[in-house]
Amino acid sequence: MASLDKTSVRSQVEKVRKDFEQLRSDGKVSPEVQAIMSSMLMIVELILAIFLERTTKKNSANSSIPPSQTDKDNSSLTDPGSKGKGKKADGETVKNRRTIETLTIVPVDYCDKCGADLRQVGCTHERRTKIDIIFEKVVEHVEVEIKQCPSCERVIKGKFPVDMPGPLQYGLGVQAFIINLLACQMVALKRAQALVYSIIDVVIAEATMLQFILRLHAALENWEVRATEKLLLEAVMHVDETSLRVDKTNYWIHVHSAGGITLKKLHRKRGIKAMEEK
Repeated sequence: MASLDKTSVRSQVEKVRKDFEQLRSDGKVSPEVQAIMSSMLMIVELILAIFLERTTKKNSANSSIPPSQTDKDNSSLTDPGSKGKGKKADGETVKNRRTIETLTIVPVDYCDKCGADLRQVGCTHERRTKIDIIFEKVVEHVEVEIKQCPSCERVIKGKFPVDMPGPLQYGLGVQAFIINLLACQMVALKRAQALVYSIIDVVIAEATMLQFILRLHAALENWEVRATEKLLLEAVMHVDETSLRVDKTNYWIHVHSAGGITLKKLHRKRGIKAMEEK
């Protein structure tokens, strides 16, 4: 018996259908036979669709195949030719940064084969790009003049900028970087201290770094009050709680979100007890 592939099977079924349509047009098929043949052809089409069409490849999501035996999922690649993983990160970039971009043209003056002069010959360009990071520490010194009035002998001193209240302070860039390490990236305090030292060559005390967090907390106090009021006015609110170890003790982060507002609070208890105490 000759073997049949998908194309030949479909062509044979189509031939049978055309022959049947021709017989029916010629009036050589009774109504009863027409009804039976139409039903049979429909069943044949259904069988072909089930057994001859492409089937979904089985993986850990639609079968008992374990994830370790599932083929690599490339659905998250940015484009078919890309070897990167994941999607682009969302969110805004930092504001206190600068980008130094240069363009160097490498001329072609002579032919490296015959030595012909190519300086007046038109050209096209091929570009290659290198991106690098150079950490830059910005140290700003401000000196005010101190003078003694010759009339009243009073000592007069110039005024320092408002953001320089003491002999040494750290700018918003350093503070934001440390807050990002501690609060967002969950980096350990000593690791954050070592990382900052490697960049600015200054050891910032752990207590000072924690003060940056406390200042941010105080600055966001008014925002927290307004956010709570807006959340309570929402018709629907999403709430959730996730455990978090604090000083070897289990706490719970309670999350409340609606619209564009997300409010998180840390509490020792979970569920209704915590909600009633807050």
